[in-house]
This record gives sequence, C-alpha cells and structure tokens, in this order.
Amino acid sequence: MSEMPLQPGRRIVPLVIIMPVRDEQKYLRLTLESLAAQSWQPQEVIVVDDGSTDATPDIVREFAAAHPWIRLVKRDNRGFRQVGKGVVVTFDYGRTQIQNPDWRYITKLDGDMSFGPRYIEKVLGKLEADPKLAACSGKVFRPEGDGYVEEFMLDDMVAGQFKMYRREAFEAIGGFRQTILWDTLDWHMCRMKGWKTLSFHDPEARLIHHRIMGSSDKNVYKGRVRQGRGNWFAGYHPLYMLASGVFRMREQPYVIGGLILIGAYFHSLLRGDPQFDEGDFRQQLHAWQLSQLKSLPRRLLRGHVAGEQRD
Repeated sequence: MSEMPLQPGRRIVPLVIIMPVRDEQKYLRLTLESLAAQSWQPQEVIVVDDGSTDATPDIVREFAAAHPWIRLVKRDNRGFRQVGKGVVVTFDYGRTQIQNPDWRYITKLDGDMSFGPRYIEKVLGKLEADPKLAACSGKVFRPEGDGYVEEFMLDDMVAGQFKMYRREAFEAIGGFRQTILWDTLDWHMCRMKGWKTLSFHDPEARLIHHRIMGSSDKNVYKGRVRQGRGNWFAGYHPLYMLASGVFRMREQPYVIGGLILIGAYFHSLLRGDPQFDEGDFRQQLHAWQLSQLKSLPRRLLRGHVAGEQRD
C-alpha cells in the first residue's frame, strides 16, 4: 500500500478516533480505507486490539505504515469477545494512549463500518456550527439485496458505531459508562444536562454497517436477549419497551427478534435485576419516553415510530 499524500485543501482537525476491535479482519480494511480517504483528517486514530486471534493486527500495521496518524495498541487477550462493558473498557484504555492533549473532539468507531470521504467533514461541521451540540453522527444503513436498508434511529439518537463527541460534553457526562447499553445512557445523559444530540440524513454522511446490529457476539438472537436485558437495566418504561419491541419485529430476524426483546426485558423485570442508578436518570428517561409515545400517532402518519440505540 502506497502512502496517501495530503490532498490539496485537506484539513487536519483536532479529532481523536478510538477503535476497539477484536477479530475484525473481515471488514476492518473497509473501515481503515474509509478513514484514509477522508477530506478532513483526524490527528490520531488509535486502534485498540482487544486480543484478536485473526489478521486484525496485521491489517492495522499495514495501514499504520502508510498513514502515521494511525496507530495500533494491543491489550491482553481476555479469551472472549465482551460487548457492552468490554467495548467501553477497551475504548477507555485507548484514551490513555492519546498523544496529543489538545484534542477537541473524540470518536468511538467500530471496525465493521464504511463511509464516504466527506463523513468526518460533514459530522464535524455540524458540531462546529452549534456549540450546544454534544454528539453527532450520520444515519446507519446495512447492505440488503442490491441496495441498503436504513437502521431506524430518532434524530435525537447518535449512532454508537461512529459516535463523534465534543470534548466539553464528553467530559461533562463523565465519558461512557462501562456497562451494557452504554450508547443509550450517554446521549440521554447529555440531553438531561442541557446538551443536544443529533443524527442526520445526508448522502455524504451515510454509515454503512456491514454486520447486522447486535450480531457481533455469537448470533443476532443472543444480541436481542442482551438488548432486552439492557433496556431493563437502563430503566426503560414498560410501555415504551412494548412499543419498541413491536417496531423491531419489522427488522431481521423478523417478528422473533422483537419478541425476544420484549421477553428478555420482562424476564429481567420479574427477576428484579438491578437497574442503572445514577441521580434521577430513570425518572427523566420515563418522562421522555412517555412524551415520545404520546406523539406516536402523529409520527406513524409520517412513517416514524419510537426506537432505541443498541450495542
């Protein structure tokens, strides 16, 4: 691979991207190629290898040799993939490896994504234009057949696969929580502290997710169980959970995926599993979710319905 020279007018921005990866050889090259082609180049890309046993580290080394702003950092192999908490633990380790202390934006990026050459420019442009905007992303699509299908998110939600944060907001919420459903807790905490969050439609800010959401650990069914339990942990209102589960029946795996979500949530409820307990988070979350349900008929007429972010 030959080194890609800095293109005329290419802007280097005070952005740090941290990529927690484990056994991502199938799609990682797509992600790194997308980064290498960006019109706005990040100061640092830290790829944290969380014990890969495939060619993941070799692929990162190949790109790092051509692009010095990409670095490989290795962690000890825990012996298994740990989604949720494990992703944030690996991300937080990457934060300790940041070399430039003057970063203004930080991003967590998955190793199974691809995106256009102006993705960073488009998303960072939104953050620079609005000082109250805490976090931002484009919308997520998955390949299906000969085209792409959008993975539904409300505009207030931010894609956990490529989530870009303003430093002040990230530090105000204390970073990501090392727990399941961290990528739901964070944007709600931003909203509760007076910040705004956004995902937006733009052909040049599309995120292509090359793996079905929630399927990185074993299979998608296990992912739906984990998601349902996570929704209970986060404090979802039962009515909102029912509406969300019914909506998810339209996604792969059709019908059964939504039923698994609902069943796992209420199983956790009946067992009295612990819930996220930080201030009045759950009370405020319930108020927001019930307000979303009240506006459901109007949104259904526009083709929208309540949803949630997932690991």
